[in-house]
Formats: sequence, structure tokens, C-alpha cells
Amino acid sequence: MARRLISTGSPFEAKIGYSRAVDVDGWIFVAGTTGYDYATMTMPAAVETQCANALGTIAAALAEAGATLDDVVRVRYILPDPADWPACWPVVSAAFARARPAATMISAGLQEPEMKIEIEVTARRIAAPQGPMP
Repeated sequence: MARRLISTGSPFEAKIGYSRAVDVDGWIFVAGTTGYDYATMTMPAAVETQCANALGTIAAALAEAGATLDDVVRVRYILPDPADWPACWPVVSAAFARARPAATMISAGLQEPEMKIEIEVTARRIAAPQGPMP
């Protein structure tokens, strides 16, 4: 069983003791990801921007594992305020238009009050066929 830890360089990974993603035999488990802009270490105010940032961080972790958002099979959205969820629909719909993963939205408190969404995904990287195509 091959296991690889993927880091996005977030200071929280070392501080809290987790990996952004873990790749185990083609399954990629991406940790709950919030909307920080890691270039500036700021949290945007708009939930839609936080959602897009979180998906960008997730996409980068998946890319490092050789996968894309199209490989996502399960997604969990966690929002403190369920009234914010509809504003995210266009963002998540565009991100997962092809994958159409099984999804759940949960309303729960997050680590910091400025966090409006956290997204967790599981992806399955399918190996390319070996040898000549029939």
C-alpha cells in the first residue's frame, strides 16, 4: 500500500499536525479546507470568494496527487450559516459540473468566526490503461 502526504505549505498543517491531503493507492483524501488566501494569509469576507479559494486549494492538492476536481467522488460542505449555502451553488456547480460527486452540506461551527465555509473531498485517481488500446 503506497501512502503519500501532500502539503500546501499552510502554516496550520504543521501547527495542528495534519496533511492537506493523503494519497493512498489512488484514493486522495483532502482535509477540510477553508477560504484563506494563502498568498496574503487573509480571509475574504464574501462566502463565494471563500468557497472559490477553498476549491482552488483543493484543486492544487489534487493536482499534486495527479488528479483533478473531475476525480472527486465525495464532497462535504460545512457552513456555520446555512443561509450562506445558496450563494455558493454557482461556484460548486461549476467546479463539479463533470464529476457530480456525492455531496453533503452540514451546518456547524468552524474554527474561526471569519470562516464561512469549509470543504472536504475524497477523490479516486484511476490509473491510465497500460499497453496498446484495443
